[in-house]
Amino acid sequence: MFQVFQYQPLRLITQNSLSSMCLKLMLSRPVAFAQIWKSWFSSHSLLGKKNIILMGPPGAGKTTTGRIVGQKLDCPVIDIDDDVLETAWNMSVSEKLQDVGYEEFLEEEGKALLKFSASGSVISLSGSNPMHAAGMQHIKKNGIVVYLDVPTTVIMSRLKSKQMDRIVGLSPGISLKDVLQFRKQFYKRWFDIRVLCGGDVAAEVVAEKVLDAVKRYQDSELETFISTRSSRSGKSKEEDSNKLYFSDVVIQGLALDGGLFVPERGLPKFTAEEWRGLIEATYVERAQVILERCIHPADIPASKLAEIIETTYGENFNCSKVAPVRHLAGNQFLLELFHGPTASFKDFALQLMPHLFAYCIPRSCNYLILVATSGDTGSAVLDGFSRLHNTDKQRIALVNFFPEDGVSPIQKSQMIGCQKENAWSVGVKSDFDFCQTAIKQIFTNSDFTGFLTVEYGTALAAANSINWARLLPQIVYHASAYLDLIHQGIISFGSPVDICIPTGNFGNMLAAFYAKMMGIPIRKCICASNENNVLTEFIRTGVYDLRGRKLISSFSPAVDILKSSNLERYLHLIANEDGQLVTQLFNQLENQGHFQLQKDLLGKLQQDLVAGWCSNEDCLAAIHSVYSTTGYILDTHTAVAKVVADRLQDRTCPIIISSTAHYSKFAPAILRALRIAEINQNPLSQLHLLSSYSALPPIHWGLLETLKRTGNGDHRVCAADMSVLMSHIETLIQNHFM
Repeated sequence: MFQVFQYQPLRLITQNSLSSMCLKLMLSRPVAFAQIWKSWFSSHSLLGKKNIILMGPPGAGKTTTGRIVGQKLDCPVIDIDDDVLETAWNMSVSEKLQDVGYEEFLEEEGKALLKFSASGSVISLSGSNPMHAAGMQHIKKNGIVVYLDVPTTVIMSRLKSKQMDRIVGLSPGISLKDVLQFRKQFYKRWFDIRVLCGGDVAAEVVAEKVLDAVKRYQDSELETFISTRSSRSGKSKEEDSNKLYFSDVVIQGLALDGGLFVPERGLPKFTAEEWRGLIEATYVERAQVILERCIHPADIPASKLAEIIETTYGENFNCSKVAPVRHLAGNQFLLELFHGPTASFKDFALQLMPHLFAYCIPRSCNYLILVATSGDTGSAVLDGFSRLHNTDKQRIALVNFFPEDGVSPIQKSQMIGCQKENAWSVGVKSDFDFCQTAIKQIFTNSDFTGFLTVEYGTALAAANSINWARLLPQIVYHASAYLDLIHQGIISFGSPVDICIPTGNFGNMLAAFYAKMMGIPIRKCICASNENNVLTEFIRTGVYDLRGRKLISSFSPAVDILKSSNLERYLHLIANEDGQLVTQLFNQLENQGHFQLQKDLLGKLQQDLVAGWCSNEDCLAAIHSVYSTTGYILDTHTAVAKVVADRLQDRTCPIIISSTAHYSKFAPAILRALRIAEINQNPLSQLHLLSSYSALPPIHWGLLETLKRTGNGDHRVCAADMSVLMSHIETLIQNHFM
């Protein structure tokens, strides 16, 4: 239960009396003195002359928590209501509110805050202080603002039990819930750190969380990144001193040794109570909380991150729930990930990542983003980077390489239609694996990258799922899906679920596994492949074998992949971050076309993952069957996952199937699955025909508009040759930046 502590006046110790006490203790009990001195020094070095400023709604426990934090730090504790406002006004806060009214009260409260100053203290704000901009700017200059984020339902229950009805802003016709919701915008504007506080968390626990959060805020050294191919034990002093942080890995994309970046200390863990506190939250709120824990405020301040997330998911998606969970049949649920502007799950990362990238890069250099796509990434990354502010577009450009004959007609039309003044598409006469491998080789070609920097002042960066900023936002929707099932009354927190994902490059699957590591009770991650089933065979046997394998064109082109880049991150994790082993495995794959896991690693892998694959025929049959029984049309990738889920689930818990794209993107295959005899080859005509079915979900809102814009749009096409690709890159840099 939430605890209320009796107020104890602060005991002030003079410097002389403190010195006398220390001397006596040092002489009589030297070990005890050393321990106390170490604790005191740690606490005071944490605070220094800065204030810890506790902010949150009325009933959040700011006063109680502040007193406990002050006791732990042995520093002054100041409650704005009791020690500042009531002293200045010579009346209670509730009397002042009744006397002057809502608007005048806020102004008087702000004036009092502007006259107030303190240092090295713990300060508990009133619930309405953050609504006065000048007052908050003044007090924040010398403090770290900690937002005690308590679920609205908990706050309402607490205020009701205390019979507090004199709340600033509360009036006839305006409910307490409306007041609390209105205030959130001000709390989000001012805080530096968020501390999640559930309903049954004791004030002592909240105080410890506040101290931990302040320590994290002040020490970004703890949140560094390493390559999947680096050796911890073999690190040189030079490597150890060249630490990489979130902003560094967003810019660099791929490690210099060819590996992928991962957090050195792993991902943050959420308690069950913290997850429960997000059940009532919106998708935007969940994203803010999760990503704040994964991105240090020294890289991107919480207020800026909140602004980016709000823009991304609050404006660019056509569904208010952003990533809704829909019941399909039995114990199967669909996680709809196609409500973004380009109709695929790639929008979740690629609407967000460009803004993260633009914030992190230095202003003194131009950047060209290189992307390889098997389909959906192309239009998503083009659209995302084209939405940057004009000033950012002048210094950030993008080129998207895709297999010219390896994507659907609508996907190609999208990639052509999404080209803008800073974003271009180049078709390559090869498959996705060549495109992806070529980009990796370009990044590790120091002669070429150095030439571009010296000659044109331009650096290269990556936006594929090899970039950590691409992977991170995907964790959010897997966690959100689980919370939505709780909100819908399907499960309670702690009940397991299975996840089934159409899998090619392993990024989406890895994000689900990361959500599991952060505390979401996912039981099994089911990988669903099409006829390019290298991953399925690997998960079943431990042998990753590309010898004699040729890419097969399928109805689900986004998973027509033989080399799964993000698998490297997963293997690094289960191999206890053994960079030498990961290097050995992937060097062998590159040079010999295969590798085999040790028996113990295969055992670990099979505890987490199961896998199956689906033929083209079974994919189309599943689309027809689901439409016939439910009126819902699956896209071809979701159909692959549906087939594999039917085969592998044991029906003892719900299974969430990731619906990774809208069926409109694969109209010819869908029309064939629905057994339409004559199919017009014009993509726009195909979509109009599909819309006549009045199926669920309806035709995608943005797709028709993009295809209308495409018309006879043009794009570059080049041979599958490294020198040709590098020549294209240089030409694009000359045209855009020079």
